[in-house]
Amino acid sequence: MTTNPNTPFCLLIAALGGEGGGVLAGWLVQCARASDLPVQSTSVPGVAQRTGATSYYIELLREPQPAGAAVVFALHPVPATLDVVIASELVETARMMECGFVSPARTVLISSTHRAYTTVEKMEPLDGRYDAAVVLDTAQKMAQRLVAFDMARVATQSSTVISAVMFGALAGAGVLPWSRALCETVITRGGLGVAASLRGFALAFEQAAGSAEAAAPPIAAPDVAVLLDRSRTSAALRGAWAAHIGHWPVAMQSTAALGVVRCHDYQNAAHATRYLQHLDTLWRANPAVEATLAEAARCLALWMCFEDVIRVADLRSRRSRFDQLRQEFGVQPGELVRVVEYFKPGIEEVAASLPRALGQPLLKLAQRRGWIGRVSLGLHIRSTSLWGFLLLRGLAWLRPLRPHSMRYQQEHAAIDAWVAAMVCCLPHAPEFAKVLAELPTVLKGYSDTQARGKVNFERLWQEFVVPFLSSTTPVVPLADDTAHALRQALSAALAAVEHRVPAPPRPKSSPDEHPVHFTKKNPQQRVVSSGR
Repeated sequence: MTTNPNTPFCLLIAALGGEGGGVLAGWLVQCARASDLPVQSTSVPGVAQRTGATSYYIELLREPQPAGAAVVFALHPVPATLDVVIASELVETARMMECGFVSPARTVLISSTHRAYTTVEKMEPLDGRYDAAVVLDTAQKMAQRLVAFDMARVATQSSTVISAVMFGALAGAGVLPWSRALCETVITRGGLGVAASLRGFALAFEQAAGSAEAAAPPIAAPDVAVLLDRSRTSAALRGAWAAHIGHWPVAMQSTAALGVVRCHDYQNAAHATRYLQHLDTLWRANPAVEATLAEAARCLALWMCFEDVIRVADLRSRRSRFDQLRQEFGVQPGELVRVVEYFKPGIEEVAASLPRALGQPLLKLAQRRGWIGRVSLGLHIRSTSLWGFLLLRGLAWLRPLRPHSMRYQQEHAAIDAWVAAMVCCLPHAPEFAKVLAELPTVLKGYSDTQARGKVNFERLWQEFVVPFLSSTTPVVPLADDTAHALRQALSAALAAVEHRVPAPPRPKSSPDEHPVHFTKKNPQQRVVSSGR
């Protein structure tokens, strides 16, 4: 990094909306002015609170200037000329490197290692997360010096916002031309949340100063016993689960432990036992394919815990959810919170929750009348009100009746068929079984999403799985080709997950007949619209 006193000190802050990037820039400007250093700050705010990416660019001189001297600063950062780049999140760090702002010859890069997942990542049907290790490895190579640690964790520990933590990281990294005491004085003058901001500043200062190239430590694989302790069950039942899981390959143990806890939370101990029995059947078919078994354990757990009205009502009325909302939105003790839940169940969901003897006739009637995809009930339920909370808990208390519902029976019939197909393929066609283990990933969500997934699953099953299992040709020669074809079809189905299942066409006298209505315009009428 250059030390020429005539060269401006250039610093770029990359943050997200709502993280206090503007407050951090203001602190830095105040410190520069208190040090008699000419300074200029410009900003590009995000497009939305808590979501838009924000950038704050600061230029200042390294030494005070004589009275009357004119100073000209740039209004925006120039690639490869920055002394310091600090980012509040790892993908923001990657964005700064992609734009060329990080230079190996000059730039000290300070980054948080935590992630705030982007919309693109969340839209992926499978795991769409960017590889954090690749970003950190690139940062090590691109920057003159890297200072990286989990700033979000430090902010949570200090009960403050991440801007105070970023300020402490800048001071601790030794890149600011003024003292730590001045930084703390400027924070104190702010008058709001001073104690928490100083705590976050101090912890970040120690992190940055103690290890200038600290990165996130590797996360050890969780112990099976620790994972099973999350379930609210007796020690005897957890011990039985641990003994059962302990016989399986290490690669699938953690996933199986999480799956059995999820199944117990979803229904009961019998449901969890049924999950373990399915996995045991798959393991006995071919114990050597550990990766395939681990993937099968993950997909089976999600499948057996399919989302229905009972599950959604249960999750939305738990104490842990309200505690999470209070933490995410920074609700202080004594403040009132109003939460409105949006439900829109259709005829299909209502029929699926009923026993087959009732649900099947209702579904046939809806199909005959053309109600499928057109008739739904919009509900706005205040889960923080007494009646709203009791309504949600009332739906959640229907959990013992779930095994008698039409959808439960349909899903478990399909699960049994999938397990049987896996058992046939695992010993003789492990490559095909590897893709077949991922087939349930198309089944997810509820309402339209669930309907689209079901259509895709049935299509792929009939097109690839059924012919493969019924083929009289030796299995092994066909396995690789069929597995490749199924993989491509599965990827295409997941890539087109946003496509809608077309509703049944409504009967009309002519295929080109469209009614058109004309109305007079009232010049005195005003239209006021509001969106949620």
